[in-house]
Amino acid sequence: MSPRARLALIACFAAVALVCARLGLWQMDRLRERRAANMAALAARSAPRVRLDTITPITTQLDGREVSATGRYDHEHDVVLRGRVYDGSPGVEVVTPLVLQGGRTAVLVNRGFLPAADAVTAQTDSVREFGRVQVNGTALLLPSRGGSPLERGGHTTWARLDREALSALVPYSIAPVYIRQSPDTALPPFPRRLAPLPIDDGPHLSYAIQWFAFAAMAVVFGGVILKTKSVSGKR
Repeated sequence: MSPRARLALIACFAAVALVCARLGLWQMDRLRERRAANMAALAARSAPRVRLDTITPITTQLDGREVSATGRYDHEHDVVLRGRVYDGSPGVEVVTPLVLQGGRTAVLVNRGFLPAADAVTAQTDSVREFGRVQVNGTALLLPSRGGSPLERGGHTTWARLDREALSALVPYSIAPVYIRQSPDTALPPFPRRLAPLPIDDGPHLSYAIQWFAFAAMAVVFGGVILKTKSVSGKR
């Protein structure tokens, strides 16, 4: 290998090491942010349960709080979220507007998972719940857009919730948070209610370790090439 090519290769390994080290530091920053958010989420989840039907207006400050709401489901406007998986089985999630007392406001309720072989097609008629119901769960921010509706066989499914698009389809206002309904043995077996979202560090620490390992490998390879140059020079 010529001296110029060897120097170029060493410079490349040095650049790779710097980039990988920077990515590792970025993941550590993400980890610190995640842990700060986890502390806020734990504080919100441990706070006293809030009754949504006694609050006017319902605000985004309830994000992460344990809540309850009483009303009637509007099954004519059920929302099917496609492409979901539960314990390895494909399916959908069923979200239903819960119309609160007075009928002017509704809060969307993620009632849980319904199996579907293609993770798209599901009949929700058999899992309707009638009458006045009380819902307990966690309040989560409702995305304002990006629902990506898909129509197939006369039925519309959504990739995710979309407050702006769904508000145009119903005769009442939709709260800026939705409820992820908590599991309860008193509820029907389907839709299968979903456990609360986990509060953990996520993959950031493992990603950081990987990037730092790549940086170390680049340094080692660069050092080997540099040492080879030195040995060759002595000869």
